[in-house]
Amino acid sequence: MADFHSLAGRLLVAMPGISDPRFEHAVILVCAHRPDHAMGLRLDRPAPGVDLKKVLSKLETSAPDSASDRPVLVGGPVERERGFVLHTDDWLVEDASLAFGDGLAMTGTREALAAMVDPAGPRRAVLLLGYAGWGEGQLEEELGENVWLTADGDAELIFDPDYETKWARAVAGLGIDPAQLSGQSGRA
Repeated sequence: MADFHSLAGRLLVAMPGISDPRFEHAVILVCAHRPDHAMGLRLDRPAPGVDLKKVLSKLETSAPDSASDRPVLVGGPVERERGFVLHTDDWLVEDASLAFGDGLAMTGTREALAAMVDPAGPRRAVLLLGYAGWGEGQLEEELGENVWLTADGDAELIFDPDYETKWARAVAGLGIDPAQLSGQSGRA
């Protein structure tokens, strides 16, 4: 596929009227994108009743009380019990971290969880449960059907804990008034 362009490190911003309610007003960071698959993490949906301290306690890892102020996000509908730490690339685990985009990385190990509360860990990090996945050509098809807008992977938006307004801010960052978007799609 000579004309393939990876979207790794970019944001997918759901258009109004998306047919899958699991992705309504979703902002997804594409972490991996190849011709045969794509994988991303949803950045705007805290998991109800779950915080970093609870997860670390369940794994018998000590955590400061401040970890209870750090929500865990629902990264997507696939493998919802599997955790991914999305973080800055100033901290990496050889053969376990996937660095992508502009200064971002993803690691799915206990070591990454512990690093989230370690001063020597990554500068910024968030834990997500599950992920969004697409098979061969599926994401490209959805993009062609105007299901998603694409935007630059801005670290300030990615790690910002204001989850309620993240979608509207991502849309506004594209120079679009969110109130002006239609739930109707079509092709000219």
